Amino acid sequence: MNRFEYVVVSIEGDYANLKRTDIESDELKLVARALLPPEITEGTKLLYEWMSYSIMA
Repeated sequence: MNRFEYVVVSIEGDYANLKRTDIESDELKLVARALLPPEITEGTKLLYEWMSYSIMA
């Protein structure tokens, strides 16, 4: 299974813009906040693995 690292760039209502940090990319991914941990803020580092997001330590 693939593993991706993201950072929360911005939060806009029920959605968050995520940017990949494990590769060189300027693209943002729009993700529903319902799929993300509730305690995220801008700058939070996330790990996507096994179809689930978790906060990276």
